Amino acid sequence: MKILIVSDVESTYIWDFFDKEKFKDIELIISCGDLKASYLSFLVTMIPAPLLYVPGNHDVRYLDQEPEGCISIDDQVFIYKNIKIAGLGGCIEYSGGPFQYTEKVMQKRTKKLMKACQKKGGLDILVTHSPSLGIGDGDDWAHKGFACFHDVYEKLSPKYHLHGHQHLNYGAKNKRQLIVNETQVINGFSYYILDYPNPE
Repeated sequence: MKILIVSDVESTYIWDFFDKEKFKDIELIISCGDLKASYLSFLVTMIPAPLLYVPGNHDVRYLDQEPEGCISIDDQVFIYKNIKIAGLGGCIEYSGGPFQYTEKVMQKRTKKLMKACQKKGGLDILVTHSPSLGIGDGDDWAHKGFACFHDVYEKLSPKYHLHGHQHLNYGAKNKRQLIVNETQVINGFSYYILDYPNPE
């Protein structure tokens, strides 16, 4: 099952030079935030697959106009073809705004979401805008990750953690994929196609 992951930068390869044939096998689209609502609506229109998203810290405009035809999974658990997917949007608080959170507030959100996941029977994919602390995050405060996401790795062992926020072109040390315990962490910057094992 192929999942298209998008985040942070609208890909000209997709938006300006869209070739339907190259995305014909995509069954699910997941946005990790900081993308124009019109871009997400374009994707869900051109690719016959549901689009799930969490807001990034720059997505204040979503409060006035949500991406049409898309599904917000912020603070929610969504099940698609037996795949349990949960979302936590936003980043560390650095300048104020509706999608910026202190570690303490994000910890409360994370605990609540983990309880919801446990009621649903676990978690397969964690979707966040921010990375985890020390796992693909940045050196500056605005791109610092959340420590509480490590609790999700330890208690729920999701197969994947998809995130954005830390652009891969910020520096050579940034990696597309990392491994933490049993979880594969993927930075969805621009776009990435994940070949997810077919759900049972």
